[in-house]
Amino acid sequence: MAEEPAGKVALVVGASRGLGLGLAEAFLSRGFEVIATVRDERGRAALAERGVHRIETLDINAPEEIVRLRNALLGSVLDVLFVNAGIANDPAAPIEAVPVEDFVEVMVTNALSPLRVVAALHGLVAPAGVVAVMSSNMGSVAGNAGSGWEAYRASRAALNQLMKSFAARHPDGRTYLALSPGWVRTDMGGDAAPLDVATSAAGIVETLVTRSGSRGVHFVDYRNKTVAW
Repeated sequence: MAEEPAGKVALVVGASRGLGLGLAEAFLSRGFEVIATVRDERGRAALAERGVHRIETLDINAPEEIVRLRNALLGSVLDVLFVNAGIANDPAAPIEAVPVEDFVEVMVTNALSPLRVVAALHGLVAPAGVVAVMSSNMGSVAGNAGSGWEAYRASRAALNQLMKSFAARHPDGRTYLALSPGWVRTDMGGDAAPLDVATSAAGIVETLVTRSGSRGVHFVDYRNKTVAW
């Protein structure tokens, strides 16, 4: 296990439930101060119950709210910025059957909006800090066996490409990660998934701590194993 952080700050964007909420808990257990964003009061209550004291409201698809969040955080120094966002709509639909509005919603939520958040907030991250987005093994083009989830796969591949492009434009010493949580028992992952939230979240935080200061851009999973782009 990597050395325990002292006085470190993590911002978890999208922490209302599931993996986002699990990440907030995992960061707290590792001694981080946690700042978290939610969309509703239920998420705010869940975080407060777990000991998160700074909770901001954010709809990731509303650019004006991203600006408002950045203004609220000015002066903060983050050691980790983690952007967690993802929807699938109908994962069984082949791409030719996906309604245009559903495709746009998935792409905006899973790829465009996370990078808008990264662009707005990465400057608050410490020079040796980590900027990470929640990706998926399904975003791997090399690993695609063609088993459904086509629009979702496309959105995660797009997210990975955008993260690589952003990192290439910002060779600033920070570490940029597209991070796969594994197949987790959440609303999206379903009851058959082999991983519970706590296991995945703990692995993600361990990976973030271990990768801090390594620089560059990487696609890795919750065990800190490299995933093929």
